[in-house]
Amino acid sequence: MIVGKLEFITNKDMNIVKVKDKYQVTIPTSVREEAGIEVGDILEAKMEKGKITLTLKSIIDQRLAEALADVRAGRTYGPFDSAQQLIASLNGRATKHRGK
Repeated sequence: MIVGKLEFITNKDMNIVKVKDKYQVTIPTSVREEAGIEVGDILEAKMEKGKITLTLKSIIDQRLAEALADVRAGRTYGPFDSAQQLIASLNGRATKHRGK
């Protein structure tokens, strides 16, 4: 279809998305279903050969991301110089938890 000097190509197999406010895009349903993407999944975004690629990360990658977020937020204990120190810390936290 030609409108003025612009040519618009339509194709059922082509998935076009629009960049919205805050640079958000919606992944088309057919692509999400084919890739097996679910709510809460983590995707890695990177530039490759002039294209933006999104890669679904495994559950291990998701757990590592959550662990790193905990470290960044200071939700950690230790370091410990010995196993005994670690056990004492765990017992102390268990005692506090039981008291609540």
